[in-house]
Amino acid sequence: MSKILKSPAKYVQGPDALRTLDQYLQGMGNRLLVIISPNGMKRMGDTLQSGLDGKPYELTYELFQGECSQRQIDDLTNRAKEKGSTAVIGIGGGKILDTAKAVAYEAGLRSVIIPTVASTDSPCSSLSVIYRDNGEFERYLFLNTCPDMVLADTSVIAKAPAALLAAGMGDAMATWFEARACGASGSPNQTGGQPTRAAAGLAAMCWELLQEYGPQAKKDAEAGVCSEALETIVEVNTYLSSVGFESGGLAAAHAIQKGFTMIPQLHCQYHGCKVAFCTLTQLVMEAAPKQEVDAVLRFCCDVGLPVCFSDMGYYEPDPALLCLAAEKACVPGSTVHHMPFPVTPELIYGAMLEADALGKKYRQNL
Repeated sequence: MSKILKSPAKYVQGPDALRTLDQYLQGMGNRLLVIISPNGMKRMGDTLQSGLDGKPYELTYELFQGECSQRQIDDLTNRAKEKGSTAVIGIGGGKILDTAKAVAYEAGLRSVIIPTVASTDSPCSSLSVIYRDNGEFERYLFLNTCPDMVLADTSVIAKAPAALLAAGMGDAMATWFEARACGASGSPNQTGGQPTRAAAGLAAMCWELLQEYGPQAKKDAEAGVCSEALETIVEVNTYLSSVGFESGGLAAAHAIQKGFTMIPQLHCQYHGCKVAFCTLTQLVMEAAPKQEVDAVLRFCCDVGLPVCFSDMGYYEPDPALLCLAAEKACVPGSTVHHMPFPVTPELIYGAMLEADALGKKYRQNL
């Protein structure tokens, strides 16, 4: 099996980068379909428009309706075709960006991804997570390529709630532990190939930089300061983790998070927050060294990530729903089977409970 690494054609990051967007649109044509939320339009519309004023671009704005569902993708794809769009621009959080990537794929167009938060590692990937209209996970949509461009304006991201940056750190934290598991089992990455050394290095770098810069970046985000620490963590959350997970591979943490979509009480939680707890669950499954588990617990507590169900507002976990989530995580084709040992719903259920107990105990001793 060949080794494969996928990455966006261009990655741009820096303060006020959105104001110079036109400098990076070569080859995108001039009819741009912009997918953005109503709130994002209020916050970003003027900045985007001013950056393109006097330039030969025709913008069509489409307001995102809240879920990256096949219904919405189909509607927006038809709209892009009706307008003769030459490229799709997605501006916002993970689900908007996944929708924009899917629309560009379905319509055969170029894609420009502009995250307004660093809350997930989805922006740079050639993957869209498709949900049902009720928020339940439906499937992964594997795209031919990564976005043509990803632009992260750190002036915008620094103004977002710090909890979103922390959620992105939870998503990024899983990157190394899942890539390591794939390496140990010889499992393929998300492209269907074997991980390259570069992918493994990027995944390991995620965890190293998170521990070094994460706590300070969270403080700077709370103050709205676009600091070196925040710049570093934005790159970790947005680029390193994205290329690292796709080219390094996914394992139990994200599979269990998919299972959590079966628990209505957790739907309101950010993806990265759930992934953080699921990473702890994966470490329990692996019987990881106490020092490593403690490092994850310490990091999560330092940046405000959950280490137990009560941290996610799930104060009385329903055993039946936890079992259902564990079963969902183990369906055929799930990345949970990339672990270097057989995984059953019973193993996951027990690991969830043990992770919850470890997290509660750790918090009590702070």
